[in-house]
Amino acid sequence: MTPGRAAPGELRVGLLGCGTVGAAVVRLLRTNGEEITRRTGRVLRIVRVAVAQPDKSRGIVFEPGVLTGQAADVVADPRVDCVAEVMGGVEPARTLLLDAIERGKSVVTANKQLIARHGPEVFAAAARAGVDLRLEASVGGGLPVIQPLKESLAANRVSELWGILNGTTNYILTKMAGEGWGFERALEDAQRRGFAEADPTEDVDGHDAAAKLAILATIAFHAPVRADDVYREGIRRITPQDIAFGRELGFAVKLLAIARDRDGRVEARVHPAFLPVGHPLAAIRDELNALFVRGDFAGEVMTVGRGAGGEPTASAVVADLIDIARNRAAGVHGRVGWGELAPRPVRPIEETASPFYLLMRVTDRPGVFARIASIFGEEGVSIASIVQKTRGHAADIIMVTHTTVETQMRRVLARLEQLDVLHSIRSTIRVVGDV
Repeated sequence: MTPGRAAPGELRVGLLGCGTVGAAVVRLLRTNGEEITRRTGRVLRIVRVAVAQPDKSRGIVFEPGVLTGQAADVVADPRVDCVAEVMGGVEPARTLLLDAIERGKSVVTANKQLIARHGPEVFAAAARAGVDLRLEASVGGGLPVIQPLKESLAANRVSELWGILNGTTNYILTKMAGEGWGFERALEDAQRRGFAEADPTEDVDGHDAAAKLAILATIAFHAPVRADDVYREGIRRITPQDIAFGRELGFAVKLLAIARDRDGRVEARVHPAFLPVGHPLAAIRDELNALFVRGDFAGEVMTVGRGAGGEPTASAVVADLIDIARNRAAGVHGRVGWGELAPRPVRPIEETASPFYLLMRVTDRPGVFARIASIFGEEGVSIASIVQKTRGHAADIIMVTHTTVETQMRRVLARLEQLDVLHSIRSTIRVVGDV
């Protein structure tokens, strides 16, 4: 067998990165490689691996010549049929993948930030070159969401996606709800268990979920949606009091990623939201992720699974490699293309509408509620329910509005802030689902 020619049924893989995910890919192939070959008739063989420090001990032994400190060497190696990128970061990953595609090599990536920012560019390059591009691991780790959108639901017009796309925040909110903990204590527990990074900003401020939603919305609606198009709020301001009051009203709180295709525009937002406790997503606990999709003929479809971690992500990467190996054996490439992406405007958050939960503390004396209610009425915001809890000379007022345009609610909040009887507006949380 010549160095430039693969054995029949063999896919020779160049791996960019051998950290948590890359190492798990190597272990998976070494552990289950024979079973994969038995089931599929395909051999997946890693022939080159790019790492930042080739001399570093990483608990995995490679044959001489496999490891290199130059990622470009892996892409250029004529023995490499497919490049699997698990190094993360936008650059040099973007340049390396585009180079691989130009060389006619298929590509697998787990890089959500790259695809969320440059997905349309990479999709177009793969289409021009006629190579396979697979990115299941970029959203949801081991949770299969991208191929179902592209294949199983391909006959449908998808009107909306709702997702719990970040396991760290879901774990934190689960502990806050179940144990009555505050945010900081729940975060510390998540860090101790390895669900949260030392710097949790990417997760708790919604960046991770926004990047994933951008990818899913692009695929579902065939329109380019980038991470910067997604409105984003995190969970730092959620309190045990919000969770307790929400439970009394029949709600659970989740960090939701929501995308809708409405009136020729795309709506994409990530923020904490109250869900009716009977909604399927309200039952998703701990570090699990879930995606809820509504198609015009398939109806409502939901998938649930572990959304992060080396092993679940490696599982998705290897599944994509198997798919590419099958395509090569059949003599086809780009079997499931990305199609034409038609640019569409993104609806600004100010034009979206939802019910709102509002918690405020006010002076407890006659006439206070009448002043508050008059502001809501003058701004055209209808109140669905109200609960008052007296605390000495002050009272907590919990309101839920009917569906309200965001700009209307912002005008209400601005006017409430001017009242001399208002102590504080403690929380404002959007409500989704049938209220």
